Amino acid sequence: MARYAADMTKPTDDQLATLGAAFETFTRRYKLAEAIGAERPLNEVDKQTLFYVAQNPACGPSDVARFLGTANTTISSATDRLVKRGFLKRAGVESDRRAVALQLSEEGQSYVAVQLKLYRDMYRLMLERLLPAERDQFIAMITKIVYHDD
Repeated sequence: MARYAADMTKPTDDQLATLGAAFETFTRRYKLAEAIGAERPLNEVDKQTLFYVAQNPACGPSDVARFLGTANTTISSATDRLVKRGFLKRAGVESDRRAVALQLSEEGQSYVAVQLKLYRDMYRLMLERLLPAERDQFIAMITKIVYHDD
């Protein structure tokens, strides 16, 4: 009987398929919306690097790498790409000549603002389809999934 109860708590194949289809549709819609809003969309590491620098001005590349859980070399490549595209600026740190402080350029600030608006608009669209009580439940469930550490 205990084994039967444990099996009942596992997601079914139908649930997995339905969830997968919903996420694929959501991803496709978001990517299309993002592509319309930018001449050349950034990859996810580059985008997340910009978001982190926007919230943590004058941070270093190793701060970004630590936050994103990526290698320093990955962030070094990302910052190179972002500097070349004009989204990011590197500045020296007076107290440590080897250190680099990252800052958004004006173009980077504009890009982040547009992306954040896109995200908010998408979140609003998602939540408007739910009843107010369902919104709180949905947010609680997503938060539980995202922040649940095994």
